[in-house]
Amino acid sequence: MSTASVSLPGWITYGLIPILNLIIAFVISGLVVWLIGESPIDALVLLLQGALGNGEGIGFTLFYATSFIFTGLSVAVAIHAGLFNIGSEGQAYVGGLGAALVALALDNYVPWYVTMPFAVIGAAIFGAAWAFIPAWLQAKRGSHVVITTIMFNFIASAMMNFILVHVLIVPGKMAPETRTFLPGGQLPKLDWLMAMFGSTIGAAPLNVSFLIALVMCFLVWLLVWRTKLGYEMRTLGLSPTAAVYAGIPYARTVIIAMLISGGLAGMMSLNPVMGASARLQVEFVLGAGFVGIAVSLMGRNHPVGIVLAAILFGILYQGGDALSFDMPDITRDMIVVIQGLVILFAGALEYMFRPALVRLYQKIARA
Repeated sequence: MSTASVSLPGWITYGLIPILNLIIAFVISGLVVWLIGESPIDALVLLLQGALGNGEGIGFTLFYATSFIFTGLSVAVAIHAGLFNIGSEGQAYVGGLGAALVALALDNYVPWYVTMPFAVIGAAIFGAAWAFIPAWLQAKRGSHVVITTIMFNFIASAMMNFILVHVLIVPGKMAPETRTFLPGGQLPKLDWLMAMFGSTIGAAPLNVSFLIALVMCFLVWLLVWRTKLGYEMRTLGLSPTAAVYAGIPYARTVIIAMLISGGLAGMMSLNPVMGASARLQVEFVLGAGFVGIAVSLMGRNHPVGIVLAAILFGILYQGGDALSFDMPDITRDMIVVIQGLVILFAGALEYMFRPALVRLYQKIARA
């Protein structure tokens, strides 16, 4: 019997296998660090200290994690419906336009807590709208969603560049960006959250969108595992033929799943646009849409796992910046290599240890 069809306990599938993959990724990363003449142990200590050693480091770590939670949820919702949405990057970019338009329209008239729900809706609608055409093409014409969403990333980038340079740019300025939002269009920092632990976030842009991301995790869990639509999505993801035979409408389910996925990606823009820079800028997504793929895979497409994986990548991002500063021989490119190894083992080599673990588990079970 193939090991792929053998069922393993949840603590192995969702706990042991991801931990083993992560350990191997860090071991290989340590070898790379050692080859360039630095101590892997010292590098790991500096990385963790930079990410978790003080309130400001934790604030930056959670700030990065917030973006990854949104994009990870976006990828996970699509995967549960049997779709591989590679377009979270472009959907987040266009979602930023929706959030920025709301902030520009309301920031002079109402406080942030009135602007925020409209900005959430605006970002979600714009992100979902950008996912609609690939969803429709998949559902109605059979165009593969992987190809169409990748292409739409490039279209989104070109379109947003044009809008920022020719439409929303501040008159008389060279920088392709909107004006800075007034306080009514900015999401406040979570200073009080760190104050509860006797620390401060310093210059870290950790903001209310982190709490919104956690709320979205709960809502995605409700949707996927506690609703009729979620059941239809999971059935379609496991077997499209069986789903259609059972009367589940294929086209409707595909389109709805992609709209939800695109909406979640669009909401990622709240973090950098309204929380960090307080304006819409060029390329503010910075690859978070692609990192979301690894976050979703490492988190086994479950909201709890996605939060943990997003924090891990937040640690790598923030700790990597501190590490490259304290160890100049470990450049930013080296940090990208380490992140790539984690993505490689969490994604492409996700089940590398599964056959051996299956045989070991069966042997123990028989004994």
